Amino acid sequence: MKQFRQPKTFGYARVSTTGQNLARQLVALHEAGIPDADIFTDQKSGKDFDRPAWKRLLRKLRPGDLLVVTSLDRFGRNYAEMTAVWSELVRTRNVHIRVLDMPILDTTVGQGLTAAFIGDLVLRVLSYVAETERAHIRQRQKEGIAAAKARGVKFGRPAKKLPNNIFVILEQISANRISIRAASRTYDIPKTTLWRLVKEAPQNAVARSSQSIS
Repeated sequence: MKQFRQPKTFGYARVSTTGQNLARQLVALHEAGIPDADIFTDQKSGKDFDRPAWKRLLRKLRPGDLLVVTSLDRFGRNYAEMTAVWSELVRTRNVHIRVLDMPILDTTVGQGLTAAFIGDLVLRVLSYVAETERAHIRQRQKEGIAAAKARGVKFGRPAKKLPNNIFVILEQISANRISIRAASRTYDIPKTTLWRLVKEAPQNAVARSSQSIS
């Protein structure tokens, strides 16, 4: 006969780099009444949410259990990941979620499907707001760059001034008296610039002739 298991409460804490500290999250989870034995922590994020403690936690979670996190971003690096994790836990695994710094995201408040629906709705609204704000930021950046360019502001690295004897250097390269690598090192000119100038050699010759005539 299968033994009935009472729903349990687990906590999950995560920091994205080893230099960050888990202490604040652990204090909050302890204050929520979760013992150390039921708190899972990941110290460093991995690609595609490949986190060992998170995987162990998923194996422990059963329908009716409650998972507590300090903030929604413990579930992922962006809202697409967060909503995917939320949906898997709430809809597929029938696990409750409580987000401590956002009390409205608590599926234990209310009744069954109503609580899950409210949680999903809030999550979608938050996702929409975040995406809209990112779009506004990108648009403001684009408009700011356009306005700066109109004022004559130049972006990117300033063009490096070529030496006065650049035509002589190009002639030496064309005559195989010096390699592009050696010329780059000797005259401190980027190899890509020299390659481009050598390809444009006919135009450079015309430019030099016009300078001589003047």
